[in-house]
Amino acid sequence: MARRKQRASSNQWFKFTRDSYLERTSRPIYAIVYLLPFIIFYELGTILINTDVLSQTQIRVVAFVWLQDLLRYLGFGGKFLWATPALLVVVILLAYQLVSKKPWWVSLGDMLPMTIECILLAIPLIVLSLFLNSTTTPRHSRINDVTPTAIVVQCAAHQNTTPAKTKYQQPKAAVVAKPKPQSSLLADIVTGIGAGIYEELLFRLILICAIMLLLQDVIGVNQHSAVIIAVLVSAGLFGAHHHIDFLTGRANQGDLFDWAKFAFRTTAGVYFAALFAIRGFGITAGTHAFYDIIATLINALMFQR
Repeated sequence: MARRKQRASSNQWFKFTRDSYLERTSRPIYAIVYLLPFIIFYELGTILINTDVLSQTQIRVVAFVWLQDLLRYLGFGGKFLWATPALLVVVILLAYQLVSKKPWWVSLGDMLPMTIECILLAIPLIVLSLFLNSTTTPRHSRINDVTPTAIVVQCAAHQNTTPAKTKYQQPKAAVVAKPKPQSSLLADIVTGIGAGIYEELLFRLILICAIMLLLQDVIGVNQHSAVIIAVLVSAGLFGAHHHIDFLTGRANQGDLFDWAKFAFRTTAGVYFAALFAIRGFGITAGTHAFYDIIATLINALMFQR
């Protein structure tokens, strides 16, 4: 019984003082309240953005499409299928809140500090991405090209010029002479927000918890080893899914495998997993989303004129 109780509480790997800022904002109910505006913005953005822009932009993230395909296989369809992934996020977090047995009250005054924290936590990945790109980008590459090798910030969730987030992968030209439509910046931001929510849902909240349950409850691995294995496996799959379509087993022709990109994305996966273990899903998904937003703005404002 004591062992089961310890495993039941393993969803909170780090303990904070009760009702402190760190403890409050790590609760699943906080994740629902904080991420709900992001979810609504992503869903409305995919509807309202001009269709000409949608044809040039990876507006649907792979994780979102996977969830839709799974739900379609289970029997969901029609308009309900379109909104089901968003509802799934809320339902899973509600179940997570019930299991955690934590208080249900939320202080709206914590929302702004959470946003500031997410932005600050995104900065190390931005710095790492800039450093890695400066050491791997060929000197003769033009920074105003929109090819993947000329993009300075390598987004953990998506590349502005690769269709890694689309269900239908259509290779693009190696060099585009004219800049992307101005309104596509909003499409890239919408995509980054969707990636922050649905990739974290899939690779952290679902995958890590599933691996932990398998290793601890089925195989009997101790918690310390289970955490390390879960983090490394989830991070490796997170990095690989940008280059490989797991559903078909084929390489993504728009974003072929590159060790530098894979290493950065895997490192980002470890970083997000650590955040998930320490700060919970809300801060992790928010950090991921703000990283993609900042990366998109840097690319658009500084390197794609």
